[in-house]
Amino acid sequence: MRATVRQYWDLTKPRVVALIVFTALVGMFLAIDGLPTRDELVRGALGFLGIWLAASSAAAINQLLDARIDAKMARTSWRPIVAGQVTPEQALVFALVLALASMVVLMVWVNAITAWLTFASLIGYAVIYTVFLKRATPQNIVIGGIAGAAPPLLGWSAITGMQGEWDWAHALLLVLIIFVWTPPHFWALAIFRRDDYARAMVPMLPVTHGVTYTRWQILLYTWLLVAATVLPWAAGMSGLFYLGGALVLGAVFLWYAWRLLDPPDELFAMRTFNFSIVYLMALFAFLLVDHWLMPWLEPAPLLEFQPLR
Repeated sequence: MRATVRQYWDLTKPRVVALIVFTALVGMFLAIDGLPTRDELVRGALGFLGIWLAASSAAAINQLLDARIDAKMARTSWRPIVAGQVTPEQALVFALVLALASMVVLMVWVNAITAWLTFASLIGYAVIYTVFLKRATPQNIVIGGIAGAAPPLLGWSAITGMQGEWDWAHALLLVLIIFVWTPPHFWALAIFRRDDYARAMVPMLPVTHGVTYTRWQILLYTWLLVAATVLPWAAGMSGLFYLGGALVLGAVFLWYAWRLLDPPDELFAMRTFNFSIVYLMALFAFLLVDHWLMPWLEPAPLLEFQPLR
């Protein structure tokens, strides 16, 4: 029984989903001014649960639809469906149950707009990207990245959707950051696993356009990413603490992208991929600290001058 639970757990891609729900959680807190109220905490917890269930469902559907490809790739040949540990029928029922539970939680206890946006993201990743884009174009990651970039927006809407005070501009800045982050993140992995993708006939950029071209695209998108991460500060959404952290993280990511043009070894692409995960988590942590904790840590002025009357 324990092994079966583990196999179903593996269907949800827990490490990938953890990053997704973390950005959704930060989106929730950024939507709150000051300390959250009891109602906001309850709604946030239920929103977190609903988003996690939907992301897990999308991951299971992705594995179900990609089983043929996964069987040809060393990175994914161990997955439960490929290994025969979970049947396709079991995986489908499991994914549908998670999706239904997600929609019930979000629709009944959070709000309708979050439920519909979450459902659209699930379909975007699990069906549109997996079935069509992934096999159709080397720009699959760029076009399909919008679905993977949505979680902060989902978290934001879980808090603000019922109040009718949804700040689209600030929420969409978070989406933009993840959207621009996705290509350099995934293309670094694709460079390292290019033989796998070629064997599975998946038209990833290193397979169709070569490694050198992909490396330059990673550098270009990393510059765009650094520019995008400045926008929350420029829009007044965050302060200097976040800006400093974003610029330092961006400088390190640029170093990785530049070094990748002439890497010291084949493993450097994977080191770049691994850093990109740390980068996104740290960037959103800086956003959260700047928004939620820094105002409480700012010292009171030593002297307060009153205007002369």
